Amino acid sequence: MAKDLGVNHETLRTWVRDAEQAARPGAGEASAMEKENRQLRARVKELELEREILRRAAKYFAAETSW
Repeated sequence: MAKDLGVNHETLRTWVRDAEQAARPGAGEASAMEKENRQLRARVKELELEREILRRAAKYFAAETSW
């Protein structure tokens, strides 16, 4: 069939695979949720780093002011 269409068989295979994935119910939702999940995990890491920096700064200043 790929030869009839004048395309490489791997190209046709990719098209078929993409079409099958797109035809699955909720396929778009899953990828959108995965993207949001990655973004949220990155944000959590960022906030954890900020918290750690603030915790260390508070500890440093508390030790500096105790006479």
